[in-house]
Amino acid sequence: MKHLHVTCAIIEQDGFVLAAQRSAIMSLPLKWEFPGGKIDLSETPEECLIREIHEEMGIRIRVGENLPSSTHQYPSLTVTLYPFICSIESGEIILHEHSDMCWLLPNELHILDWAEADLPVIESYLSKCVGVRSVKG
Repeated sequence: MKHLHVTCAIIEQDGFVLAAQRSAIMSLPLKWEFPGGKIDLSETPEECLIREIHEEMGIRIRVGENLPSSTHQYPSLTVTLYPFICSIESGEIILHEHSDMCWLLPNELHILDWAEADLPVIESYLSKCVGVRSVKG
């Protein structure tokens, strides 16, 4: 069975998080995801994420903290996601591959129909957000 290693960007801006909707012609059509892509053999996950987000959305990002990787088995392939919390450095988002995007508060992420591989990433991210908020009080 094919096993893909994929980065994903949890892009934060002004307290909101970016979600991207896969196009109707992509695998997992119209599911929501954190944008990113397959890691090439010659690149680090961080380099991959910078390249993929620029290709898919036309923006430059700053890659920040990584969250735990997560592996999900679909019927035809296995995907391991490597998530990073990111911010936009420059540019305006232009969707080159996705059909839609939206900015949500972290506690609103659950309202979308996410790709199954992204669900543990959301949980990990929300756990981190709750931990940060409780420390700040």
